[in-house]
Amino acid sequence: MPHDHDDADHDHDHDPLEQGASLRVRALEELMIAKGLVDPAALDRIVEYYERETGPRNGAKVVARAWLEPDFHDWLLRDGTAAIHSMGFTGYQGEHMRVVENSARVHNVIVCTLCSCYPWPVLGLPPAWYKGAAYRSRVVREPRAVLKEFGLEFGTDVEIKVWDSTAEIRYMVLPQRPANTETFTSDQLATLVTRDGMIGTALL
Repeated sequence: MPHDHDDADHDHDHDPLEQGASLRVRALEELMIAKGLVDPAALDRIVEYYERETGPRNGAKVVARAWLEPDFHDWLLRDGTAAIHSMGFTGYQGEHMRVVENSARVHNVIVCTLCSCYPWPVLGLPPAWYKGAAYRSRVVREPRAVLKEFGLEFGTDVEIKVWDSTAEIRYMVLPQRPANTETFTSDQLATLVTRDGMIGTALL
């Protein structure tokens, strides 16, 4: 099982900064709501937009293109950073990317065991469970059990690989293309891809 999250190499200086920023944002949010300057519902809509629309939609476009274009597919697996950046999906937490591909014999799942490193430009904001201690600790020790809780159950003939994102590199899963989609356009294929599929806790 790939598990290249070396404590000595992982730079965790960003953790306190992220926690501090989160606390400051929360305090400002509460203050602005209390003063009537911001509508809480509007804030919820903004967060939902980043969680469900911007990032995952970008990743879905990357996946659809890889399914349709063999040259791009090979480039994506060889140099995920360059391939993804060529589509304009760049930014914080997407500087160094590696893409791992699911197959009939291999299923990949990503995690960040010591914090919450996550490829925002292609997946949006990380879900709460991804940042939770239970997922971060258990998916490395018992990936099959965790995946089963997400509704995925694999036979012993399927190898489960867990990839540990770090401050230096972030992972994204390339799901298997579904059958009977030969006539689908890029946009149609992209609608099949979900955030969880690109984390590895869903098939698509």
